[in-house]
Amino acid sequence: MNASAAKGNWSAGPVVRTVLGDLDPAGLGVCDAHDHLFLRSPQLPGQELADPGAAAAELAAFRAAGGAAVVQWTPYGMGRGAAELPRLARESGVTIVAATGLHQAVHYPPEVLERVRADLAGVFVAELTEGIGTTGVPAGMIKVAGGFHGLDRHARYTMAAAAEAQHATGAAIGVHLELGTGALDVLDLLCGELGVAPDRVILGHLNRSPDLAVHRMAAEAGAYLAFDGPSQAHHATDWRLPDALAALADAGFGDRILLGGDTTTAAARSVNGGPGMPHLLRRHRERLQLTLGKDLVTQFLTANPARAFAAHWGRHPHATG
Repeated sequence: MNASAAKGNWSAGPVVRTVLGDLDPAGLGVCDAHDHLFLRSPQLPGQELADPGAAAAELAAFRAAGGAAVVQWTPYGMGRGAAELPRLARESGVTIVAATGLHQAVHYPPEVLERVRADLAGVFVAELTEGIGTTGVPAGMIKVAGGFHGLDRHARYTMAAAAEAQHATGAAIGVHLELGTGALDVLDLLCGELGVAPDRVILGHLNRSPDLAVHRMAAEAGAYLAFDGPSQAHHATDWRLPDALAALADAGFGDRILLGGDTTTAAARSVNGGPGMPHLLRRHRERLQLTLGKDLVTQFLTANPARAFAAHWGRHPHATG
């Protein structure tokens, strides 16, 4: 199915909404649950992910390592490369899921935030149901962000809009946790105050804060837990990851764990000498299998993301097509 066909396809679900249309979750395969093919931010000057050729090479390397799907968490206004994504998916054979949503305020010029503020939920819903901008390429998840050990006014406003869009569409909400902190505050807001089902929330970057008690509490609440960005800038916590995942699995929460690469700079791409997307399925997977076993790590990479990103998609009252 092509992207334009997806606009009018309202499946009883659950399905994963990809840049080429809706997909049976069973077809997702080995999934990098949090990464970036395109990304631009004033916080990362000179390190933009903006080269379609480099994105294609990274996808080819990921595919050669056994990868089948990538979820790009790049939200609104950060150079998502939406128009390029369908071609890259077709040519690489890798399924791509795009994101709507909004990051922390520091990643945007003030005029961009002012432009979308009047109807932020409407922007999210339109991108999930009608497509990103004029591309017709649908987003398949919502990405928002918390702050360091807290939620500022921007985060609360953005999460409220995300919750509204989630209720309208069924889409999962992925949350950037600053240095892995604030997970329980996010769940209190999204699930407690705003009524989002916990299994529609994916908490990102928990590897950066190896607090096993918080991990356990978030899993008990019903959220998905994403451990992403291995061997990039987080060496101080990487070595604790196998024990953190083993603790969750031993407590019965192996079905809540997702793994991702979170490539955010050009230098981090494998084609530029960094770990990139293939690292997730090479050294990182091998290392985790030593502690956790092959079957459990395979579950993290396949069955779990297939459930986490699948939705019973609904039509927003104002959607057309």
